Amino acid sequence: MRRKIRVFALLLVFVIVAIPLAGFWVSGYLHRPLPVTEARLVQVPAGTGFSHLMSRLQGEGLLGGEPESTLRRVAGRLYSRFTGVEGRMHVGEYQLFPGDSLLTLLERIDRGEVMQRSVTLVEGWTFRQFRARLSELEGLTVTLDGVDDQDVMARLGMPDTHPEGWFAPDTYFYTAGTSDMELLRRALERQRKILDEAWLGRDDKLPYDDPYQALIMASIVERETGVAKERGQIAGVFVNRLRLGMRLQTDPTVIYGMGERYAGRIGRADLREPTPYNTYVITGLPPTPIAMPGRDAIFAAVHPQQTKALYFVARGDGSHTFSNTLAEHRRAVRQYQLNRRDDYRSSPGAAP
Repeated sequence: MRRKIRVFALLLVFVIVAIPLAGFWVSGYLHRPLPVTEARLVQVPAGTGFSHLMSRLQGEGLLGGEPESTLRRVAGRLYSRFTGVEGRMHVGEYQLFPGDSLLTLLERIDRGEVMQRSVTLVEGWTFRQFRARLSELEGLTVTLDGVDDQDVMARLGMPDTHPEGWFAPDTYFYTAGTSDMELLRRALERQRKILDEAWLGRDDKLPYDDPYQALIMASIVERETGVAKERGQIAGVFVNRLRLGMRLQTDPTVIYGMGERYAGRIGRADLREPTPYNTYVITGLPPTPIAMPGRDAIFAAVHPQQTKALYFVARGDGSHTFSNTLAEHRRAVRQYQLNRRDDYRSSPGAAP
């Protein structure tokens, strides 16, 4: 009887001592920094099990050499069994930084703290530039390769719609596996919301028949100036011209109409070519936007500055000089564009 008591007591002591020691051992390997000297990405594809994840980490050398990597795998497995993390693994990419431990990584995966990538779609870019940027993004799933613009718009629920202008320039965040269509859909929804809100709060008696014409004007304003404080003035000049029946005579529309033929210069023949976008030839707005306008350009289009100016010319530093009369405009052209070729245009030209 006494012998049985002694054996039981020894077993009890063993358990009491062994469990804390085992916990201390597991904790040590979980908290010890991994052998990572620079930021790394850890992929957790769909269907990945915990054992597969640990095997990948070991195969990529992220758990260290032997026998340390094997001991980390055992510690990770015990941690998984104790916490149930295996049933809560979130698919995605996870960042691993120098000094991070296996526990840090497993907790990120447990919480689903997937890495967020970002892309900035720039104000004034065209739809073609938007698509080109999306096609080269790392981690983005490309689904639109070889799909023409009209089909893209049809997939977005806007068939027979020209895509230009309909996507909001902004910085968008995404995770690995997000599709290019998803980003375009988000940009489209954002731009429609911006335009709807701007149109509801627009100034009275604007020379636009509908929000789309305001979007067209905003795209021209966006392309005409990179100086934020001038957007309202630029819009004011164009609105004045529309009201008087004057041609807009703005180079960015000519360039857009030239398409891939544009090689950095506009010649006299280009200014006379009768394209739907040549505002030196047509009266009024072009048929579609010519770029992706940002929120500020849309605001300027529906809240143009009250001005008597009908002309503006580039100073050469990114800003413009505005003139009320043709005589003032010609003096400004002589002052700022004296060394330019005769057919140089950087602003609306003289009234017809």
